Amino acid sequence: MAQVTSINDTQFEAEVLNSDRLTVVDFGATWCGPCKKLHPIMGELAEEYSSQAKILEVDVGISPQAAQSYAVISVPQVLFFRGGKVIDRIVGLVPKTKLKEKIDQHLKG
Repeated sequence: MAQVTSINDTQFEAEVLNSDRLTVVDFGATWCGPCKKLHPIMGELAEEYSSQAKILEVDVGISPQAAQSYAVISVPQVLFFRGGKVIDRIVGLVPKTKLKEKIDQHLKG
């Protein structure tokens, strides 16, 4: 199973803002129960979409700068980036089907 790549504030620009494909970033925290439930779902998505999209995670406790830059106040929060800009976001724990719908929508768009 593909692992979700963890990035920090110093890697954010290179991995997300300069990415040439759809990039999905899961903002979470180790102390967050819903984040722990979302983590394996994001791993499944990383495997399913490995050739089409980047699936990354940011721990807001370790990397608060990226979270603050994108007004991530509550976690989990999944942001969708294309061309260095946020094109969508999902706040809270949602089913895998909802995340797949959003990814598919943005891959077509």
